[in-house]
Amino acid sequence: MARKRNDGPTGFAVVDKEPGWTSHDVVAKARGILKTRKIGHSGTLDPDATGVLLLGVGKATRILRFLDGATKSYTGEIVFGTETASLDSSGEVTATHDMGDRIDVDAARTAAEALTGDIDQIPPMVSAKKVDGKRLHELAREGIEIERKAVPVSVYRFELETTEDPMVLRCSVDCSAGTYIRSLAADLGTAMGGGAHLRNLRRTAIGSFTDDLAEPLEAVTVRPAADLLRDLDPVTVDREIAIDVSFGRILPVELLGGARSGPYPVLDESGALLAVYETHRNGTAKPSVVLVEPTKPTEPPDTEEPS
Repeated sequence: MARKRNDGPTGFAVVDKEPGWTSHDVVAKARGILKTRKIGHSGTLDPDATGVLLLGVGKATRILRFLDGATKSYTGEIVFGTETASLDSSGEVTATHDMGDRIDVDAARTAAEALTGDIDQIPPMVSAKKVDGKRLHELAREGIEIERKAVPVSVYRFELETTEDPMVLRCSVDCSAGTYIRSLAADLGTAMGGGAHLRNLRRTAIGSFTDDLAEPLEAVTVRPAADLLRDLDPVTVDREIAIDVSFGRILPVELLGGARSGPYPVLDESGALLAVYETHRNGTAKPSVVLVEPTKPTEPPDTEEPS
């Protein structure tokens, strides 16, 4: 008899990334810890940054894309008077500016307001963004700098507080995916009549997954896949509809909670995630991801006597 294939666990993990690790490093290490090759992450963190890194495990890697719209939150420190090649403290100093001996926090807050809302931002050359199939930081290591198009991002909150160093302000930022906090720091330095770079960046949240939920990589645990989509509005279905879901059938939206915009995380009666549906057409929804194997209906026993 053939052995049943074991693909390892399915779910997600909330890692508190240490400084010095790339997001790829974390994924590679987690594969050994959780004993599965199927691991991906939601949202790259710079090697020097710390904080929340969400890992999809097993089949749950396929639902990470539904977190793309989640708000991300960061803290960090903006050092005024010095620019670096990487826009953060890991890079070579490229310029210094005489900006006095103390940054005016009120003036900085006014300048930060102009960097809040829907803005266009040019990705740094040392970012992981791909251009023509190659990551910008790979080009930067080769000494190549290319023209980058500005991309639209949203900064929902950009708050500044003083620190013990009069030339350093602590920042707290809530923003859309794709926002570069070090670019915000550099742009703020320019707006203040000089330059600046970022240090001690920490991601404190992705959606409702805050850093108080995060675990050290060595002690990471796998959580149920359904919880990964807890910021969406789930739908619980009975066994009959769950069978249809397992076959990936198109369903009327009325069976999935009515005419919402979706996506629809579909759970069975035990709370397990079966699939994610999205609005289709003519009042229907179709699955974009199905996480369970097709389930055969339970047939009633044959009670007839043999003839």
